[in-house]
Amino acid sequence: MKVVVAGGGSVGRFTAEQLVAAGHKVIVIENDRGVVSTYGKEEEAKGVRWHLGDACDVEVLRMAGVVDAEVVAAVTGDDEDNLVVSLLSKQEFGVPRVVARVNNPKNHWMFNEMWGIDVAVSTPHLITSLVQEAVTVGNFVKLMDIKGGKAELAEVTLAPDSPACNKLLKELKFPRSSTVVAIVRDEIVLVPESDTILRSGDEVMVLINADTEGAIQKILIG
Repeated sequence: MKVVVAGGGSVGRFTAEQLVAAGHKVIVIENDRGVVSTYGKEEEAKGVRWHLGDACDVEVLRMAGVVDAEVVAAVTGDDEDNLVVSLLSKQEFGVPRVVARVNNPKNHWMFNEMWGIDVAVSTPHLITSLVQEAVTVGNFVKLMDIKGGKAELAEVTLAPDSPACNKLLKELKFPRSSTVVAIVRDEIVLVPESDTILRSGDEVMVLINADTEGAIQKILIG
């Protein structure tokens, strides 16, 4: 898979290194010549290609190879830049998947499909969700928005009085537009099947859309 990462800061470099280690082709776009000079040779030795230029410029994106990229990750430290990179990647080049970093939580509402963003990653929101997920039983915790908020990954740790306890998944009649993607039980990840029986204390990960949130809460929480 070919990935273009806009932003050569610590987040961009780490992302690029991890993707290359996983066998992907990665190009990092960075407009700071000093950053490219400092990290470029070291990163290219690891397999990461670097391109000097402003990722908010259509021609820079073209020269960096966005035209045939399967994923663009806009992870600069500036939200405005990430929005522009995302919009250009989607509208000008039709990149199938665009991931954008949200630096200021107050800007999170803008990072949606209108700006060409498929997945927005906000560290403060993610930390809050993970803290809630770790300490909350019997409540609905949103972990991540997908497709600009059209879908979301949520988690519920089943309380002893949950109506889903001791029932088969197929008995719970989840809405068609939702699905249980994983169950964590005693620190072991279980692949959900129709005859899986839910237990008190299970962490149930569900992929849903906004229209089915209420129904899912009724099924898992009551």
